[in-house]
Amino acid sequence: MAATIKDVARAAGVSPATVSRVLSNQKAFYSEKTAQKVRAAVKQLGYRRNTSAVELVTQRSKVIAVLVSSTQTNFSDQILKGIQEQARVHNLSVMIIFAGEGDAEVQAKAIRTVIERSVMGILLVAIDLDPSNDELLENANIPFIFISMTLKNSAFPFISSNDFDIGYQATKYLIGKGHQKIGLAATDLDSFVGHLRYEGYRDAMRDNHLSFDEDWICGGHFTYEDGVNAMEHYGPQTELTAVIASSDLAGIGILNQATNYGMKVPDRLAILTIDGTQLCDIVRPKLSSVTQSFFEMGANGMDMLVSDSFKEFYSMYTPIRIVERQSV
Repeated sequence: MAATIKDVARAAGVSPATVSRVLSNQKAFYSEKTAQKVRAAVKQLGYRRNTSAVELVTQRSKVIAVLVSSTQTNFSDQILKGIQEQARVHNLSVMIIFAGEGDAEVQAKAIRTVIERSVMGILLVAIDLDPSNDELLENANIPFIFISMTLKNSAFPFISSNDFDIGYQATKYLIGKGHQKIGLAATDLDSFVGHLRYEGYRDAMRDNHLSFDEDWICGGHFTYEDGVNAMEHYGPQTELTAVIASSDLAGIGILNQATNYGMKVPDRLAILTIDGTQLCDIVRPKLSSVTQSFFEMGANGMDMLVSDSFKEFYSMYTPIRIVERQSV
């Protein structure tokens, strides 16, 4: 009788799952010493992997894993809706796992949770992957795409807005409305996305021969509280006449704190948010926005992940547009 994977596991003193990972070259889950024991057992027992069985398992894998950032904003709702709708088109199921907010260990745990299971592909939504986890993701040998995240690592595929263009177009729009003293609030300046938006803001100011004070740049992590903190930093007597908020939630934080100061929006302070979700329409005054194509990001990500041309895919920028409401 031919040796089975359980026979190999017993001879090597490991689990069948470990044998499977060694044979699949999933290097993140075992040491080289363990791999050598498994390979020796395979050779001793004359084990031959049942390729057709493996292919059958792969064909039955109808699950796409979605790793989602735990950042306290609501932009991912439309991305997930786009993913879910196209998953139904392709007769696939979606498994959603939260991957923390910039914590390398939490990210690694989420990735391991996914690659220990039989999944067809991975979509990483707004995950600013720590470089220490690059190899873990690559070695899983599972197709993946980053969604709503422009990457420094040019080898990884992504679908996102052009964040430099977001910063540039937002600033240019406010300048066109007559504003010269413009703040940039609640942006994570340590992130690549935040840095690109800052560069867009800076270049738009310079291209229009306007100087700016670094005190007008207020960092954060895109949250409501960051918007409140930014407005508290500026204060009721601020020289600013307009602020770009890095998210709709941050924009609401700025709006509410400005209202607490007795500042009228947009007469005293104009607010332009980045994202353009439904939150912009449920506050008063309604928030003008740089609106991103979140649904399109999710739908395109799902379609590309299962496409025959995936291996040739590199990156894609989705459109942005400025929607004028009542806060500018």
